[in-house]
Amino acid sequence: MAQFMDVHTNMPGVTAEALLEAHRADLAIQDEESVDFKSAWGDPVTGHVFCLSEGPDKDAIQRIHERAGHPYDEIHEITVTA
Repeated sequence: MAQFMDVHTNMPGVTAEALLEAHRADLAIQDEESVDFKSAWGDPVTGHVFCLSEGPDKDAIQRIHERAGHPYDEIHEITVTA
């Protein structure tokens, strides 16, 4: 499976509780697209949220996020790590 980092840019004021709730919404349905959401991080000041996941392709990850109510604005495949 490929790894992806997606970015949500319109979540100003995001709290730890709201981030956890959004992450759990993804986890609840991720198996339907063979996706595995690993972690999520947020910055309430900028409203940016970042999600690390594995999946077959970008579209599968977007479909889960859309169904969970928070589509991403950008997604990047991770091809090099250190």
